[in-house]
Amino acid sequence: MKPVAILIRHGDYQQLPDTPSAHQPFALNSDGKHQAAACVPLLRSMLQKHDWQLHQVIHSSNLLRGWQTASIIAEGLEEIEKVQGFDELAERGLGSAANLSVSQIENILAEDPRFAMPPTDWKSNSHYCLPLQGAESLMMAGKRIAAHVQQSMDSVTAENDKTPALLFVGHGAAFRHAAHILGVLEFEQIKKLSMYHATPVALQQQTDGSYLHVAGEWKVRDSREQLD
Repeated sequence: MKPVAILIRHGDYQQLPDTPSAHQPFALNSDGKHQAAACVPLLRSMLQKHDWQLHQVIHSSNLLRGWQTASIIAEGLEEIEKVQGFDELAERGLGSAANLSVSQIENILAEDPRFAMPPTDWKSNSHYCLPLQGAESLMMAGKRIAAHVQQSMDSVTAENDKTPALLFVGHGAAFRHAAHILGVLEFEQIKKLSMYHATPVALQQQTDGSYLHVAGEWKVRDSREQLD
């Protein structure tokens, strides 16, 4: 009866154009709100099918679109008592370059004699970290989220004979990198897959401490999509 981590990417929102930072503070758009509401029956079906017991707290990214998605889901599930926000569930951060455009970021690096120009694939390169204060790589974000999931799973106990399931609402790229860290995705799969908005993907902890993808579907990623 090892616990289940259910990962949910936030609903749709209006992103700034040509801006790689996912720390954009904008709300869900109308599609995103509908997606979050539609997640409720998907979760109910998943829980009933597998006979899982939903934990009473949703763990959510503190970015507004994540918190809104989690709150709409919580309104539809009487088992949920509260939404708790965590900075650890945010998407990859670009530090002092947050919410600047690609050209602005590259111009800053070009004008700073301390820094080399980034590789051409820097926005999607899992290991590249901008040499700017507070920035992190996608893999660093994945490790941060994987650690939060692991710590949360270790603290969950079954209240009856059902398998406990804990909801995490966050961001697609960081979730995929976390799934790799947890042993669910091969490294080559990270760029090939995405997550549907507000659609659950369930990972179950195994007796050896690893995780297994047990329910929900990854999305085959369009290479033109932004990473969040």
